[in-house]
Amino acid sequence: MHHFLIGQHGSFDYHKFKRDFKDDFYGIEACLFSGQKDTLNLLKESKERGFQIGVHFPFRSENVKVRDALFLDQNEKTREKAYRWIQEELEFLTSMNPSYVLFHYPKPVLLDDRVDWSNWRFTDPSEFVFESSYSLDELIEHSESLFQWLTEKSEEFHFTPILEFDGLNRYVYETDFLEKLFEKYNHVKLCLDTGRLHFQDKLDPYFDPKTIIKKYGRFADLIHLWNVKVNKKIEFYHYPVLPELQPEDGWAPIEEYLGIIKKENKNIKILFEHRSELISDEDLERCYSWVDGIMHGKSEE
Repeated sequence: MHHFLIGQHGSFDYHKFKRDFKDDFYGIEACLFSGQKDTLNLLKESKERGFQIGVHFPFRSENVKVRDALFLDQNEKTREKAYRWIQEELEFLTSMNPSYVLFHYPKPVLLDDRVDWSNWRFTDPSEFVFESSYSLDELIEHSESLFQWLTEKSEEFHFTPILEFDGLNRYVYETDFLEKLFEKYNHVKLCLDTGRLHFQDKLDPYFDPKTIIKKYGRFADLIHLWNVKVNKKIEFYHYPVLPELQPEDGWAPIEEYLGIIKKENKNIKILFEHRSELISDEDLERCYSWVDGIMHGKSEE
């Protein structure tokens, strides 16, 4: 389980840490911390327990109205503001020496005009734009600038930049421009989010998550692992993955997703981005054991 992580969102929660974290885990991914005390607790435990720190941008929650940096915005000033914000966060994080810093991509999200996105989670209209008003050439240009800039910053600040797929459109799954960028700027890695992939599969009739995993799995360094039940309604958001949660009931085919990813990189890091309080201690252990068995061939006890 030395490739496993847990998340700490908003603060350093000692109850979650003591219950969810295991001594052989890789680390903790932190996001939107609200105070210095939480930061110091994270650093203290990291030093004493010897685990790595990953950061889901932004690390600090102060003055955050829209969580994600809009580095692909069509407005040049908005893009410049996004880069300045990231720069400031990277400078702040220097003393923490994070293993990686993760950003949602694409941001703004480019939405397929053919799809009803009303159930996709956005906090502000600035977070999305429709594909019909954003050309492929624009996306290629702004994305290459991002990859080049993140590569330079990764060398300056000694971290791995990771891009987590948000909502995806035809530019990403019907062309190869993004694959070429990951090949050219190979310090930049990818995060695959199982819940987002499943959710989009259920609302977007043109989207195939398994094709995405096969297409981009070789560039992935991290999985955000959680489940969600989607039928006529959406239930159990960020639910822990368990073997009895079956696709025919609306759950994500987690074992199939992980099986595809394993063929590309069985040592990929896995962040359990779930609400562990929804299940018992025994089921949490079963969750960890089941995933470890899928990825490393150990049977569930």
